Amino acid sequence: MERTLRAGRLATFAYFALNGFLMGMWIVHIPAVEDRAGISHAVLGWLLLLLGAGAFVGMQIVGPLTDRLGARTVVPVSAALCAAAVVLPGLATNVWTLGAALLALGLGNGCLDVSMNAHAVQVERGYRRPVMSAFHATFSIGGVLAALVGARTLSWGWSPAATLGAVAALGAVAAAVSAPALLRPRSADAASPRTPEPAASSVARRATPRRIWVLAALALMLMLCEGVANDWSVLHLRDVLDAPAATAALAYGAFATAMTVGRLLADRVAARCGPVAILRYGAAVAAAGLTVAALSPWIPLALVGWTVFGAGLSGCIPQLFSAAGHADPEAAGVNVSRVAGLGYLGMLAGPAVIGPLTHFVPLNLTFFLPVAFCVVAACAAGVLRETPQGAENPARKCSSSV
Repeated sequence: MERTLRAGRLATFAYFALNGFLMGMWIVHIPAVEDRAGISHAVLGWLLLLLGAGAFVGMQIVGPLTDRLGARTVVPVSAALCAAAVVLPGLATNVWTLGAALLALGLGNGCLDVSMNAHAVQVERGYRRPVMSAFHATFSIGGVLAALVGARTLSWGWSPAATLGAVAALGAVAAAVSAPALLRPRSADAASPRTPEPAASSVARRATPRRIWVLAALALMLMLCEGVANDWSVLHLRDVLDAPAATAALAYGAFATAMTVGRLLADRVAARCGPVAILRYGAAVAAAGLTVAALSPWIPLALVGWTVFGAGLSGCIPQLFSAAGHADPEAAGVNVSRVAGLGYLGMLAGPAVIGPLTHFVPLNLTFFLPVAFCVVAACAAGVLRETPQGAENPARKCSSSV
């Protein structure tokens, strides 16, 4: 049984890396796709909303399906859908076909995002210790690999259609090869038996959705913070601190690297100190880091601030996903879809919220909105203590003492 659980964990790593790689390959080819479709940056910005809309819809559809059919069935199908859809933007020749392509790609990404996170919760339940953050780190590593591969194929002069077509084929193969190792619905529970606990009261069951929505609201705020770093960190160094373009690019690089390293380490910290500590102190550190970046008059100190911001945020989102999945094992897919769906909206809202604010205050001062969100998350970290319906969260060991 331990071998089955280990194989399921490796398969989950594969799907997270595949998701990061597929979306990274799309991002790398955005300029080429934009030129092929003959659209402006402004039009592309509007079309990217379709990508987000498709992802949100996919998340809400696949959550109940995952609970009904099991992640073992839904994850490979979602991965194949996402892989097939990634080639579509490379084939688009105008605004209409590109819009349809992005809607399909968003749908596939949303389906894979929720189903693989639901399976990650199942794996974590079997291990009875935190493993969620490492999965999210693997997603980031997949994106880094996509940047390297995409840069190479672009230097060879490959067209987006050819490159994304090859990626789609490889993604479909990877999805099929990894599928047999996925856990059956009760494999994790069988691998880690525990004494049955009394059924929860109807009051507790009614209270669960409210807690899930709190987790979802925190995900929205923290993923908005992540979106701010993705979209505005480079512009901050270039426009506010007059950094050269090459130096400004280091802001996002520092943030992304700190996020990846932090997620690789967060599971060990969560096992020792619990998810409440990860969220409370992580969000507080993130708030301090972004404050330093926003107020720094020096480029090196600003880079330190963005690095600290990424390190603080790194473990927060995985704890929210894990808590949502463990809140009710019978509704893990639905609960994860709620948290992931609102979180994804937060990611997309970063540019939409910060951009208009720059008409009234300098860019660096707008960062105090995400700073405030980090402070709220730190104050609300206690929500992770609850485990309704007797479901044991394996990442809870010392959270009660924090």
